[in-house]
Amino acid sequence: MAKRNPEPRDGASAPLAHGAMVLPLVTIDDYNNELRDKNGFVGDNANKKTFQQKLEDWRNHVRKFGDDPLGRVETTKLSKKKIESLLKGDDMEAAALIMGAVEDFAQDFAEVIKKFLKDERWSKTERIVVGGGFRQSRFGELTIARTMVLLKAAGIDIEVIPIVHHPDEAGLIGSVHLMPSWMFKGYEAMLAVDIGGTNVRAGVVEFGKEKKPHFADASVWESTIWRHADDEPSRSATIERLAAMLQELIDKAEKANLKPAPIIGIGCPGIIKADGSIERGGQNLPGGNWESDSFNLPAALMKAIPAIGDHSTFVMMHNDAVVQGLSQIPFIDDVSTWAVLTIGTGLGNAHFTNREGMKAR
Repeated sequence: MAKRNPEPRDGASAPLAHGAMVLPLVTIDDYNNELRDKNGFVGDNANKKTFQQKLEDWRNHVRKFGDDPLGRVETTKLSKKKIESLLKGDDMEAAALIMGAVEDFAQDFAEVIKKFLKDERWSKTERIVVGGGFRQSRFGELTIARTMVLLKAAGIDIEVIPIVHHPDEAGLIGSVHLMPSWMFKGYEAMLAVDIGGTNVRAGVVEFGKEKKPHFADASVWESTIWRHADDEPSRSATIERLAAMLQELIDKAEKANLKPAPIIGIGCPGIIKADGSIERGGQNLPGGNWESDSFNLPAALMKAIPAIGDHSTFVMMHNDAVVQGLSQIPFIDDVSTWAVLTIGTGLGNAHFTNREGMKAR
């Protein structure tokens, strides 16, 4: 019987397509899972708004019997920095109130994870990595740890850990895993974009000097952010602004003698089709109508930035939770199946199985 050829270590066998389910180092089993129960989308029970509601509920309980230890600021206007300082401060009542919200949210998050694990594609999950803005806080990390404890207490042996990189950087760094490493030979960095319902972030991802496996030392050399929610731009104005952000980064990199590859990686909400169009899930993007058959973001960017250096621009796009999860690749070769959940305005999700090239060398 003929033997199957081993997969190339550089992932050359992975097809180059937007939203690909087979990437150089992982197979994507599932992403943008719109899991529902009798109450609607399961993910709605674990997002930024849910935590704020838990905190508001505890504040209402306390207000019935005296002053609110968190003061008069509305819960929705309490910054992560403020909540953090209260949690670490000397006011034990304020800290305890926040811990009450952490406990309630962890209970809900554990239930959400249980429901995902019942999906056949998630049933063999060994580890869940948690990203998104919520992760970048002490109360977020406590919630993640408490969630894992609750799952273990329920007899579910699974790790739930914070994503390694800062979530803002993870959404850019993950782009290096959208294509095989041979495409970067001769270059020191690439351009990356993370598009969300509130912000657009663009950055230069430096591959690293140590040449560690799977870009373990990749980092964001420079980045810029635009809070488009404040400007309410049209779709075309958004593309123009994004192109300007990228061109400014290209110019900075070239002035610093950092040679960027003629490649732009994009993380974007929704189901991404092979031609780069958005099938669904882009309803919160600026200007609307990103799911139109006549609109293609990669094509629009290649038209706006036709070349980087001496070569034509190449753009690769995938779901934003997928891209954030991909940033974890260098740190997760000790398991086979794993997932990412990103807690932000919504709950992003993706599930991965490591390919042959991910095995420890």
